[in-house]
Amino acid sequence: MTHQEGSFKRVHDSRIYYQAWLPETAPKAVLLIVHGLAEHSGRYMNVVNHFVPLGYAVYGFDHIGHGKSDGPRVYVERFQDFLDTIKIYYDLIRTWQPGKPVFLIGHSMGGLITAVYLLDHQADFAGAILSGASVKIPDHISSATIIAGKMFSKLLPKFGLLKLEADWVSRDLAVVQAYVNDPLVCTGKISARLAGELLEATRRISAEAEKITLPILILHGGADKLVESDGSRMFYDRIRSTDKTLKIYPGLYHEVFNEPERERVLMDVEGWVGKNA
Repeated sequence: MTHQEGSFKRVHDSRIYYQAWLPETAPKAVLLIVHGLAEHSGRYMNVVNHFVPLGYAVYGFDHIGHGKSDGPRVYVERFQDFLDTIKIYYDLIRTWQPGKPVFLIGHSMGGLITAVYLLDHQADFAGAILSGASVKIPDHISSATIIAGKMFSKLLPKFGLLKLEADWVSRDLAVVQAYVNDPLVCTGKISARLAGELLEATRRISAEAEKITLPILILHGGADKLVESDGSRMFYDRIRSTDKTLKIYPGLYHEVFNEPERERVLMDVEGWVGKNA
């Protein structure tokens, strides 16, 4: 396995960090990871260590305001910045791996970003895997909270609104401890602007999900306390893909690739990707 890393510039000249893990022979396909909220691309080594020995190339990058990329932490001016970054990186990957089928793997917030990106770019991909995707406004968030969030997004965009509970990331205590101790993970509150932009993105998915027709594998922990699995069910029902699969894993928490049962999950992904590559 060969590890590569580097950076590229976004439209607004911010530096975006990327990395890649490549097999020793020509890859059979490319997996492009779109990571979740407050974390970074380096937290997907279980995926890397499973798929690279099988002959897949795995690429990842850190969102603006995340990990080793530029920008105020967990902040974004507009959701479109996430989408523009994927496009720039995808075009680079195409020059490095011409003709190879590319699969998107989007986790949590990355699942939402992936879903929205597919609305306009699905023809570029052989398929997509969504894990714990935050594609729906949680039922417990009241309309008053939503209105307040919109106000803060406009008036105090960098005001901290939300904080993720580390204990809900995984049932594996070692994973939780590594998450808490990781200097590239943001354990503070999420900015009001980012929260507001994510909210608007979920509205777009609710309105336009039926545009998606490419092969989709949707994964979700049945005991996920960070992102409700109802969102994945809703997304599965609304997309018009003829090849679509929904797997809800009973008892698993948010990061299904980092749960004690991760091998079962990775084998499910392996079988699905192999069928569509």
